[in-house]
Formats: sequence, C-alpha cells, structure tokens
Amino acid sequence: MKLEPGQLEGLALELRSRTELELKRDIQLAAKVFGRRPRGSWLGEASEVLNGDDAAALRAPDGSYVLFAAEGMRAEFVAADPWFAGYSAVMVNVSDIAAMGGRPWAVVDVIFLGSGANERVLEGMQAASVTFGVPVVGGHTTRVEGPTQLATAIVGRARCLIESHTARPGQLLLAAIDLRGSFRNRSCFNAATTAAPEQLRAQIELLAELGEAKLVRAGKDISNAGVCGTLLMLLEASHVGAVLDLGDLPAPTDVDPLRWLTAFPSYGFLLTVDPEHARAVCDSFRQRDVAAAVVGEVVAQPRLTLAYGRERALYADLERSPLTGFGGAL
Repeated sequence: MKLEPGQLEGLALELRSRTELELKRDIQLAAKVFGRRPRGSWLGEASEVLNGDDAAALRAPDGSYVLFAAEGMRAEFVAADPWFAGYSAVMVNVSDIAAMGGRPWAVVDVIFLGSGANERVLEGMQAASVTFGVPVVGGHTTRVEGPTQLATAIVGRARCLIESHTARPGQLLLAAIDLRGSFRNRSCFNAATTAAPEQLRAQIELLAELGEAKLVRAGKDISNAGVCGTLLMLLEASHVGAVLDLGDLPAPTDVDPLRWLTAFPSYGFLLTVDPEHARAVCDSFRQRDVAAAVVGEVVAQPRLTLAYGRERALYADLERSPLTGFGGAL
C-alpha cells in the first residue's frame, strides 16, 4: 500500500477516530459482565471458555473442539443491500470459524421480517450456504414493524485451534487477503460472489490445515474494525503490541489508504507466525490465489505502532485505553 510522504501521522489520527473502532468499545460491557474466563459447572471442572476470540471453543470428549460464533447485520446494511447482507451473514460466520482453525458445519438464523426486501435477504443467505457448502439448518422468523433485522449463528469443528491470546513477542505478523475483487460499497471489498465455490472452500480450508500443521500461532479475520482495529483486538487478547508496516500490506493498486485500512474484505486474515514458518505460510496462501506478506512484528509493549518507510505513528496504547476489555496474557 502506498502513502504520500508525511501522510502517516494524519492517517493514524483519522483511523483512531473511526466509528467502527469506537463501536468495538461497546464489547467492554460484555467483558465486565462475563469476564474473560468464565467457568460453568455444566462444562466440567477442566473446561474453560476464553472470551475475545472469533468463536467460542468447547473441548469435545475426543479432544477436538466444537466452535460457536454469531453475527448481527446492521439494519442500514440490510436495507441498502438485502441480498448481499444475507450473503454476508453466512460468509462472516464462516470466516470466524476459519479464523479459529476450524471447518464450518451449519448455520441458523434469526430474522425479523420488516418492511425491507425480505425474500432477497433469504436468497442471499441461500446463495452463500450453497457456495460455502454450509447448510442453513433452522432458526427463528417473525414479523416486526420497521426495518428488517438479521442475525446468524454458526457451529464448526476444529482439531487444533488458532486463537487470539497466543501471540508472543518475536513472532512475525502476516496479512493474507484475497485481492481479486472490488468494492461493493464504501466499506465492503467483495472477492466472494464472483469466485468459484470450490476456490472459496479451498481458501477457507487452508486455515484449518495451517492450524493442524502448527504453522500459525495466533490469528483473527479482518472485521468491520478494519486492519488496524482487528489487529488491536488480537494484541489486546494476548497483552502484547506490534509494529505494522503499511508499506508491506497487500492492497489493490492505487486504493485510497484510509478506505483500505477501514475496509471489510470478504477474505482477510491477520496471523502471527514464528519467523522460520513465515515463507511457508505465505506460499500456502499464494498457491490458493490469496495475497500474503509479512507486515510487521509482535513486540512486548502493548502498543500498536504504524510504520511506513522511516515514519512511525502511534495508533493505540492498550495500557492507557483498552478496546474490548478482553485483555491479559495466559
């Protein structure tokens, strides 16, 4: 990604003021109520749920994991682009399972039928279900006044986890993003709806393969908080920091830096890897038509610093200003 000389400091200031990042601070309420490591006797004494990941991971009797995740679609998104909102409701859940090193299994939905294009929402969900090979197996449907509202939940399975709280100083930061798409609106970079289903499934499968090969230490899928906000959530969960080199970040040609850094890509992941595995992991993504590069390094001080050439700018200091509240190393 290209910046103009002297642009970095102003860009960091704009990124810090984005509404999407501020919305992530609402998660602090959940952190306050539920804590980071709630235990429940119904899970057994040896079981523990670690909050702050893309999905909850519960250990099954055979040593594998059952993964649970859920997503809600913003009402204005559903109203403006009902088909793609339905499609995205399934797609983002699939990405959450993949980010944990898992394979998606099945989806349920909650839809409040309002004044919007309700059939288009459902058609979008069905299209994503067929594309990713993940059935919509049930849910809840009812009628309400006002705009259509949509949420979905997913269950998946994993043999080995990729988690958010396992990043450590000295690991390299890697970004993997499918750039073979275009912006569908201001913030959604769509590389999914025009791609072959078998290719999308192979890309999702790769995360599980990398996790099982022990080549990835920590990871998250890039959310509506953008590259920097997503990375900050990962760093907070591990109680570490990072230097992110924007010059190495995979990006479309001539894209506006602010738009790209706040975009939600249909396929985008931030991962930490041991230095000796970085080339192999990047090559694995490239073999499946995903741009991948080392974009920085994990450091001990819990701050996210943006870099471009010789320029440096502070994005966030987690000791002074927590984001989600799900912080602290194990």
